[in-house]
Amino acid sequence: MEIRPLDEQKAVQAATDLIGEAFIFSVAVAALIFEVQRSARSEARKEEARKQELEELKQREESLAKELEYLKLKLNEIEQLAKGRGLTGILNFKGVHVAEGGKTATPA
Repeated sequence: MEIRPLDEQKAVQAATDLIGEAFIFSVAVAALIFEVQRSARSEARKEEARKQELEELKQREESLAKELEYLKLKLNEIEQLAKGRGLTGILNFKGVHVAEGGKTATPA
């Protein structure tokens, strides 16, 4: 089989078609890479925001736990003062205890 040489006009046309297709392909690849990177950055920002929110919630929980402990101590102090002054019956502190789950149990 013999290969015939192309005339100059067909060779130029084939080269321009090849260059044009290569350019379009490279633009499409560049757009795809850009979109993937943009998406990855967006996900990273979202993940960082979730981590920040989780950290804030943990700090809030710790703060509330400390406040609860402080209030329990204050309540205990008030109960001790009431017992010491004989105000137990008047203020009805006797027999009121904090049950599990944080609910107040009243005497039967």
